[in-house]
Amino acid sequence: MKILTGNSNRPLAEAISAYLNLPLVNASIRRFSDMEVFVEIQENVRGEDMFVVQPTSFPTNDNVMELLVILDALKRSFRQAHPPRSFPITAIAPGPEIGAAHADLGQAGRQPDQRRRRQPVLTVDLHAGQIQGFFDIPTDNRSPPRS
Repeated sequence: MKILTGNSNRPLAEAISAYLNLPLVNASIRRFSDMEVFVEIQENVRGEDMFVVQPTSFPTNDNVMELLVILDALKRSFRQAHPPRSFPITAIAPGPEIGAAHADLGQAGRQPDQRRRRQPVLTVDLHAGQIQGFFDIPTDNRSPPRS
């Protein structure tokens, strides 16, 4: 099992990494001069169960795009090693909200359907349980213990 993080909340990923006693994957995630995301995974992750910690809160578009590029880089590395194999990658998008998934808005004609996902979704502390309805695949919402 390995943990990779984007730039949206590195302190959270470091805390998770420390708690699990697992180092973060060595990766370079940066922007070109035109703000396009560049991801380079600098260690071998093939055959590992990957967990990507990347909240998608503000700035939502930047953080979601970074997450998608990270997932693409991981899938490409897996595809080179094991073409027929499924991709053991879990994106962890901690709450309190998932960017671009406003639970109070219904789907109307000519609006994008935000529910299209292929991999299972793990969320942490959603601000509203209805958000799970945006996904047509298994969704697991974890909440931290409250004191």
